[in-house]
Amino acid sequence: MTKLYNKTSELEKRRTLRNDSTPAETKIWAKLRGRQVENCKFRRQYSIGAFVVDFYVPELKLAIEIDGDSHFQPDAIEYDKERQLFLATKGICVVRFTNEQVYQQLDEVVEAIAQTIYQLRQSTPP
Repeated sequence: MTKLYNKTSELEKRRTLRNDSTPAETKIWAKLRGRQVENCKFRRQYSIGAFVVDFYVPELKLAIEIDGDSHFQPDAIEYDKERQLFLATKGICVVRFTNEQVYQQLDEVVEAIAQTIYQLRQSTPP
């Protein structure tokens, strides 16, 4: 069986993304880290296959993506569709927010994440 999560081959990519976090990612990470939201352990820049998601909760298979301007370019839109399809085949729920949402509605973004966690816990048997 091939390793799917946090493959060694993706280590440098993950490290670079963590070190070069966008301001929006840094802002939301301050709210997610340390089990502040629904006592969930979030991982930052977590690789799944060849893809890296911004934040991930392994116990719930929940990925949180923060999309900046680059995600709205034609090539990036196609890449995001491919990634979304791959993650869905692995049973991973992906929730996306824009940088602007994080900057202007941080509390609402955190509340939406908390609601998603609640819903996933209700539908996932212990």
